[in-house]
Amino acid sequence: MSDQTNKPAQSNHLTYADAGVDIDAGNALVQAIKPIVKATARPGSDTDIGGFGGLFDLKGAGFKDPILVAANDGVGTKLKIAIETGKHDTVGIDLVAMCVNDLIVQGAEPLFFLDYFATGKLDVEAATDVIRGIAEGCKQADCALIGGETAEMPGMYADQDYDLAGFSVGAAERGSLLPRKVEAGDKLIGLASSGVHSNGFSLVRRILETNGLTFADPAPFAEGKSIGEALLEPTRIYVKPILKALKESDGIKALAHITGGGFPENIPRVLPDNLAAHLDLAAVTPPAVFGYLQKLGGVADKEMLRTFNCGVGMIVVTDEANEDAVMDSLKAAGESPIALGSLAPREGDAVIYDSMISFGG
Repeated sequence: MSDQTNKPAQSNHLTYADAGVDIDAGNALVQAIKPIVKATARPGSDTDIGGFGGLFDLKGAGFKDPILVAANDGVGTKLKIAIETGKHDTVGIDLVAMCVNDLIVQGAEPLFFLDYFATGKLDVEAATDVIRGIAEGCKQADCALIGGETAEMPGMYADQDYDLAGFSVGAAERGSLLPRKVEAGDKLIGLASSGVHSNGFSLVRRILETNGLTFADPAPFAEGKSIGEALLEPTRIYVKPILKALKESDGIKALAHITGGGFPENIPRVLPDNLAAHLDLAAVTPPAVFGYLQKLGGVADKEMLRTFNCGVGMIVVTDEANEDAVMDSLKAAGESPIALGSLAPREGDAVIYDSMISFGG
């Protein structure tokens, strides 16, 4: 008589769903987001999703001799706030912003975007909200959402956790890329941020935790909102006003996206080794969240400036002769540009604070 005791019970009946991956949920998500994705169409794009790759026609977008520029990024631990508060409809805007703002600083017009959404257990409603935010960010940047990937990975992430990555490609006509030659005497113009944007949230979360606060507590810096709601204010997308200014004036020489590393890390990325940026930060009125975080965490001024954008999400470098024209173009596009200082020969640090921000915390 054969021994049956060592045979695994019903081993031939396991399914992918038994392993924690729900193909039906993935299919339901694709169907839910098709009209959302379709609404991001722009000249040159094909927003019919479901194939193995996304298509884009550069000639259809109006380019003659383009140079392609690519960027990718994520949202960081800001996602923890979205997950813990159950508010998922804005982090997609952040995802797009972090990529397309890096394209525009090189003078490239964002053309298309792809996303990667990874989770422990796919929640179709939450994922749809995330992608709805991505689509909104694409509309703000006038780029098409032409594809993406959803990965359900039980054991890699806790059930409700997810991570996001974004990938965007832009183009500029040959010879028009930034930065171009910057010189001593060139002027610096600041464009306002909407708040913390998508950098420094590990410090933000540590400050709140150290003070026994939760995301559900009222936000003293944002009337009528919880701390979580206020911190989820999405990253500003600067593409349209900057494209307008680039077309209307040839005075823009360089742009710096103020992300992780703040002023001292991002401004030098567009400067030659012999120039320094002298900043008049007293001209900046930062959103109240920065004063709140500084006071609550006892964060030094210089640490604030190397961690957060502190109210300035983008810096424009222009020659002095075109400063007023660039300012006027940005104002006409809805911006409130701030004169932030100028470039001078470098004798030490690449960024010099001639005056400091008053955080008012």
